[in-house]
Amino acid sequence: MSGDDTRETLDALDARLLLLLVDEDRISVLECARRLGVARGTIQARLDKLFARGVIAGFPPAVHLAAIGYELTAFAWVEISQGNRGPVIEALEAINEVCEAHATTGTADLFIRVAARSHTDLQRVIDEVVAVPGVERVSSSIALSTPIPPRFRPLLERLL
Repeated sequence: MSGDDTRETLDALDARLLLLLVDEDRISVLECARRLGVARGTIQARLDKLFARGVIAGFPPAVHLAAIGYELTAFAWVEISQGNRGPVIEALEAINEVCEAHATTGTADLFIRVAARSHTDLQRVIDEVVAVPGVERVSSSIALSTPIPPRFRPLLERLL
């Protein structure tokens, strides 16, 4: 399903419901219904539809990595040898500190986000990534701050 298909099928009530959940992820279905001025069954049906279509993937808590001891965030471009994307991704999934990976265009094949406890720990993690069979080269940068955290509120507001 393309982004255009999702936009066409989401309406203003879906967008308002998603914005409410973004702001208050622990809010009850009943309270959502009250605030949005619709029946509880309507909200439950909308949530079921949004989950079924993959618009909502879940409600995990937002964990601040520094608060659990992972003070450093780094990003790395990973170049892999042709035909090894699947095995490389599988091996990267086994490295706990690799928080996410994106297949990319350009000179690198993957863009990954890494969490580490210290500079020494980051070196260990990068060494693990470099040791993955099929990885040809890794180029990394340490994040100094996060002036714009992950967000999607502006995109939802466009639907209103």
